[in-house]
Amino acid sequence: MKTTVLIPMKLKNERVPGKNTMPFSDGTPLCHLLQRTVLTVAEVDEVVVFCSDESINDYIIPGVKFLKRPETLDTDETLCADVIRAFINMFESDLYVLSHVTSPFVRAERFSACINAVKSGVFDSAFTCRKLQTFLWYDGKPLNFALDKIPRTQNMQPAFCETSAVYTFTREVFEKYGGRTGARPFMCECSELECIDIDYPEDFTLADTVWMHILKNGMEKAK
Repeated sequence: MKTTVLIPMKLKNERVPGKNTMPFSDGTPLCHLLQRTVLTVAEVDEVVVFCSDESINDYIIPGVKFLKRPETLDTDETLCADVIRAFINMFESDLYVLSHVTSPFVRAERFSACINAVKSGVFDSAFTCRKLQTFLWYDGKPLNFALDKIPRTQNMQPAFCETSAVYTFTREVFEKYGGRTGARPFMCECSELECIDIDYPEDFTLADTVWMHILKNGMEKAK
């Protein structure tokens, strides 16, 4: 099965302006980390950056392709499904892997696990997730525990939260459900560092600290 990684990017962001190409303290652009990672995944055939601004080519590393997307997809009202639909209509593949540069620390083996899970036929889609095994509230009320019977967190039934790091799906799943997840998804649990997602300025500060003081040497050696 031909497997393509879709990396959607836009160069204008409201909450963190220019975050996709923003450099860490050592000058490494944020978007380089994900590109480096996916190029090491054996199951991946092609990696494509989908962006309306051709100047993004200055940040695309060798081995990654560029596909220009319509500028109409750059609005704040654009849904992820709109971007996926446009891409699969322009780029043919058997399996699509959606990933965002704002999840820079996801490991290559998570991509492999998600891809192979869908290829097996047991699952129709896959996504990375974070395990939540703590006290959750929703709409002002306890969601997973009773006020008069507080359990030990170790004994609680865990919940899982999607991350934006890896979504794997076929064209058929997208056309049937209108999204990146089907009815039989494989949930690939990630570490806390892998779950870091850059959505606000303080998220970038955290990611920069993690990169410079924890992960840089290991990821640099893996290039």
